Amino acid sequence: MPVHLDKVLEGLAGNPALPHELLRRLVAHRKGLGRVAKRPDLSDDAIAEIIATEDFWLIHALALNSSLPHAFRMMLAEYPDPAIRRAVAVAAGDAPRELFERLIDDSDPQVREELAGSDDVPADLRARLAVDPEPKVRAALAQWWTRAPEPVRRRLLTDPDDSVRAGACSTYYRRIPHPVPPADLVEALLADPVTRAGAVRHCTLDTDTARRLAGDPDENVRMELAAHPDLSPALREELAADTDPRVKVRVFARQDTPEPIRAEIHAQILSAAPPLDWLTHHQDLDDDALERGITGEMARVELRALRLPWVTADPLPHTDSPYVCFRVSAAMAEDLPAPVVTRLLDDEESSVRTTMALHARDRIDSATAERIDRSYRPGKRIRWRPVDDFPLPPDVLRRLATDPDPRMRQLAPRDADLPVESVRRLAVDPDETVRSLIAAHPRLPAQDLTRLLADSSASVATAAAGNPNLPCADMLRILSLAGL
Repeated sequence: MPVHLDKVLEGLAGNPALPHELLRRLVAHRKGLGRVAKRPDLSDDAIAEIIATEDFWLIHALALNSSLPHAFRMMLAEYPDPAIRRAVAVAAGDAPRELFERLIDDSDPQVREELAGSDDVPADLRARLAVDPEPKVRAALAQWWTRAPEPVRRRLLTDPDDSVRAGACSTYYRRIPHPVPPADLVEALLADPVTRAGAVRHCTLDTDTARRLAGDPDENVRMELAAHPDLSPALREELAADTDPRVKVRVFARQDTPEPIRAEIHAQILSAAPPLDWLTHHQDLDDDALERGITGEMARVELRALRLPWVTADPLPHTDSPYVCFRVSAAMAEDLPAPVVTRLLDDEESSVRTTMALHARDRIDSATAERIDRSYRPGKRIRWRPVDDFPLPPDVLRRLATDPDPRMRQLAPRDADLPVESVRRLAVDPDETVRSLIAAHPRLPAQDLTRLLADSSASVATAAAGNPNLPCADMLRILSLAGL
């Protein structure tokens, strides 16, 4: 009996070898998120049957199915539940114009908001959203459509709603490149509190304007001022002592910042950043202390994440910099001398080693790739790892099947021809991630695959049920256990 029967059914719903007659039985399953409806091989009969169930999660998953025939997508665009219509808008992709014509005037503003963020909507239809009655729709359009025709952007930049103008003249957009506002609007945008920060980089920085911006209570305005290329040395030094550490980060990143000031800012930010567990152990912090701690941590993260084009353009003076972000930026340069590449591939910081490898691909052998991956320590949770870009050869993957580090054993299933004895050993690995990966392996014997259906880990059981080599008898048994 599978410990996680619902998860096993979910895995089975995505199994590409699931016979059509069993697929139809899964439509009767009413738990989970309707994965069966996301299959690319659904027949018209099966699709009609799913719609007829009136089950929300099944129909929602169907609406998100990128393989859904257009006729059914048009049908769901008229579905009474607006959440289903929103899902249709999300997955519209390269649908014919008639679908967008049907959705562009949808009564639910969230449907129109989805269309505002889609580059697949025909430009003339999308432009109509600039006068949408709902400000959230217009604000979404301003954030997402950065290449909108000038009349559209002008309308958004002068919109009566603050949130729309803020989205149209921002320091952050959902798409690149960031738009440049018309020159004749910059002065008004700079005078408007909600667009001021976004307008700073586009303004001519005369003495009076610079002094006024330096005293602005909005730290985002001061941050943008600190990065302005025409900032005077006097104001640069003033902003280097700003009360907000994120403003200091912008000064740190400037090419013209004197080295003593840069070093002082770096030391201040690292010393002021709270320990990783500070919030857990200081839950009684007052609001001011909490805000200072969060701001300090944000500054530390921004400091490490800096990538400086001026360092990349002239990397050699910075390859042994005490600042990690400088060494990473230097490693992004092409055609560095071989000794420099070697040194950066051995850098004490994982981000430097990884960046150097990605910019010197022709110099990375399997031993180097393995070493860099083994010591890879991402700054945040991320699925990517170096060997995704530098695939290891089969002999290395087979050796890693017995590696003491479970993170390295997780790579062994990438060998499609992994010896069966190794596959079977990994199927009983103490690490559930290893078992989950090997559960999808094409060489896993049927009896081991069947056993993994009852694994204590839900992810392992799900992966096993999705393996195309799962015997049909086990598929039938699973459906029978679930009463389907």
